[in-house]
Amino acid sequence: MTSPVSASSRARPVRTRFAPSPTGTLHLGNIRTALFAWAFARHHGGQFILRIEDTDLERSSEASAEGILRDLAWLGLGFDEGPYFQMQRMARYREVIAQLLAEGKAYHCYMSPAELDGLREEQRARGEKPRYDGRWRPENRARLGLTPPPGVDPVIRFRNPDDGVVAWDDAVKGTIEIANAEMDDLVIARAAPVGEVGVPTYNFCVVVDDLDMEITHVLRGDGHVMNTPRQINIFRALGAEPPVFGHLPTVLGHDGEKLSKRHGATGLDEYAQAGYLPEAIINGLARLGWSHGDDEIFTPAQLVEWFNLESLTPSPARFDASKFEWLNGEHIKRLPVAELAQRLKPFLDARGYGPEPAPEVVAELLRERAPTLAKIAEQACYLYVAPEVPAVLRAEHVTEANRTALIEVREALGTIAWTAEAIGVLLKDAAKRHGLKPPQVMMPLRVLLTGSTQAPSVDRLIHAIGRQQVLSRLESI
Repeated sequence: MTSPVSASSRARPVRTRFAPSPTGTLHLGNIRTALFAWAFARHHGGQFILRIEDTDLERSSEASAEGILRDLAWLGLGFDEGPYFQMQRMARYREVIAQLLAEGKAYHCYMSPAELDGLREEQRARGEKPRYDGRWRPENRARLGLTPPPGVDPVIRFRNPDDGVVAWDDAVKGTIEIANAEMDDLVIARAAPVGEVGVPTYNFCVVVDDLDMEITHVLRGDGHVMNTPRQINIFRALGAEPPVFGHLPTVLGHDGEKLSKRHGATGLDEYAQAGYLPEAIINGLARLGWSHGDDEIFTPAQLVEWFNLESLTPSPARFDASKFEWLNGEHIKRLPVAELAQRLKPFLDARGYGPEPAPEVVAELLRERAPTLAKIAEQACYLYVAPEVPAVLRAEHVTEANRTALIEVREALGTIAWTAEAIGVLLKDAAKRHGLKPPQVMMPLRVLLTGSTQAPSVDRLIHAIGRQQVLSRLESI
């Protein structure tokens, strides 16, 4: 039996990698993988490498690759090396394949796709697992008297060990064992004329990349679990010890189904446009399959400080869109006003709002009232544009009982010191002088200034809108 690949055997500096395919936008599952690999490397003072796996020529695009770089930059996941592109490493892959051929660890296979399909049908009919039967292995080829058929370009297959098991200590799932007898000989290069090497396949390229880039820990989705034993065998055929593997469980929607668009935004660009903060996204993603005690809200720096593989859970994590929005609101509340204003300004600019009140004023006034930058900007409408006050709302709140007090307040607002404190004193004194409760003065002002009963405290609201705008909106009392 082959000994498991164990984290305890690692003494090299930590080097992790994120290896997306440029075939679309990054979804939350991809981003979480990148986040965990980044956090682990940063925690150990190691390196985080970016590799673009672009061998799917039909689906890969330069725009997608640029999107990956943009998303990682927005999130703040800086990489130390790369991006490396697999299509630029073809000469290296072919060099390693030539080495395996020379050492008898790989061979040419002339079995056509049609023959392979027929073999699998026969195996299924006999109740056997459908698989390539190794007939073009050199020893079988000679025994069966097989000769290369004319006009058929061979693939190149890796000669998988026949006996024993592949075992590794998965950093997330624990010890996993797969019998070599369960695996057939993997195609590592696509069909090409003899003397040439076709385009290498994913499972082979990944091994060469991880070996050359000295990757010590591979964190990836659990869809790769069945690739791992094949890759471990290739590592060992090349005389190398595999990295530590950790397979992260799938992210599910709130209904237990695989996460998709119907569960909410799944791309970083959508979150950025909706006014989410990168640190809130990091916080939310980290909580999908990892925890640090009962800590719900934490910064990227705290994640790096606390992160460890032992706290990763093997159970699928459930994405909750409302929880992500709540976390974003909490991070907004914790930002210094000046920084929040800087991030809010593009959302105000997009609506044509400005220059007064300044973004700092809006940020301080509304930071507790909306969970995203986009929703803060949406709520800020009444700070810049005089609202249409519904007649029924005006009639309900502006009455003969409070009209005189409101007119007095409007006149005083033309001359008092323009501070929220002075405005607050004015409103309370006016209510007291006219035998009214403070809400009987404050609520009608809120309605006249915003067109709604839902708005921040009136003294701060009046101060934020500005003297001239306030006087204009209160002319019709």
